[in-house]
Amino acid sequence: MRSGASYDADAVVIGGGLSGLAVALTAKHRGLSIEVLEAAARPGGTIGTIHRDGALYETGPNSALDTTPLIDTLLEACGTRGERIEPSALAATRFIVRGGKLVPLPTSPPALLATRAFSLRAKLRLAAELVIARAPEDADESVAAFVRRRLGAEFLDYAVDPFVAGVYAGDPERLSLPAAFPRLHALEQRYGSLIRGQIAGARERRRSGGKAKNTAHSFSFRNGMQTLTDALARALGRIETGVRVERVERDAAGTWIVTGRRGGEMIVRCARVAIVAVPAAEAAVLVRELAPAAAQGLAAIGYAPVASVATAYRREEVADPLAGFGFLVPRKENRRILGSLFSSSMFENRAPPGTVLLTTFVGGSRNPDLPQDSDDEIAAIVTSELRALVGARADPLWSAITRWPRAIPQYELGHRERLRSVDSAERVLPGLFFCANYRGGISVGDCVKSADATATAVAEFVKQRG
Repeated sequence: MRSGASYDADAVVIGGGLSGLAVALTAKHRGLSIEVLEAAARPGGTIGTIHRDGALYETGPNSALDTTPLIDTLLEACGTRGERIEPSALAATRFIVRGGKLVPLPTSPPALLATRAFSLRAKLRLAAELVIARAPEDADESVAAFVRRRLGAEFLDYAVDPFVAGVYAGDPERLSLPAAFPRLHALEQRYGSLIRGQIAGARERRRSGGKAKNTAHSFSFRNGMQTLTDALARALGRIETGVRVERVERDAAGTWIVTGRRGGEMIVRCARVAIVAVPAAEAAVLVRELAPAAAQGLAAIGYAPVASVATAYRREEVADPLAGFGFLVPRKENRRILGSLFSSSMFENRAPPGTVLLTTFVGGSRNPDLPQDSDDEIAAIVTSELRALVGARADPLWSAITRWPRAIPQYELGHRERLRSVDSAERVLPGLFFCANYRGGISVGDCVKSADATATAVAEFVKQRG
């Protein structure tokens, strides 16, 4: 073990995904020296952009929601503000599948009254939401139980269930409302009604500059989402890739020693701070000796497996106009995909003229075994479903499949309790911080906010310790 008398950096960040890169660059801009150790050959985590035959597709997130001013602050810091692009006007329309057909989701109260997505009975049921009593504040209620209680079963089946599948690839019966959707929990607790809370919350967000996820606009970059993580890495500078961290320890002087390997080479770094920014299972292994309770909590966090399938078609071979963002599939429709994005409709220059590009998702908590199927089997499922739902009359020009065995952390019932052990580890082990999307939200905006908060705490810690 090296002595804590000298430091390689103020902070070592373990993990070079979006969370790790964002917290590192934000801390650097607060005056700290930072180094990132990343196991993969390139930083970026699940964010990746591929160019093929004149098309551009994403292997991870296809866009981000502009939910916080901190996003633009980060883009300015890494020099990508000018590369940001907004979605096309078509992308304002989103669809669900009902009765085997694509039905547009309403975006305003008048549209809700007129929509075919929900029955008259379901619409009338909404009026009762104003008088339904709130749940106990400390109740760990499932998303499904909450929606049934406040909005009714039909809104669960045809609005919230597909939304949860699209965001978490998860099961609303298992997801914890206060953990997965804390804003909805807070609205009920504060206002006693989601409807009243939405009205009052809109006023507060206008004052703060924040935006609700259901009203925030999507964005991407001219050359895809990898533009962001590549720029973060360039602006940061000190990144060692191909380093698999094996051990994190703290010596008697309070110095953090991070040990890893790159091939046969041992890599050792000493720092005032260690920031663990890897998925929960990897984090659990790293801290199991330091913080056994935190390791147990982290190891209990499940992840949904997802396969992302990009498919290119000739425009004339797809009957649907694809005039929207894409569609989500409710569980009740008994289909084998979670949904599909109309990638070439969402943003310009995603496919060459005369070609359309779709990105379809398979697996999640509904069908966790499907992402393990062969490429041919997954491609056949997607081709069959797109034939039925958007009228794809021929086989695609090409398909590209990306598998994520652990794609999205699941904020299931008990998640807040599991994270309390992580909070405790940070308190009793000064200089140890956790920053990853199993904590604070899974979206790009959530990761940016968590990174900013963590960087602020790290900078304050280093300042206090001199």
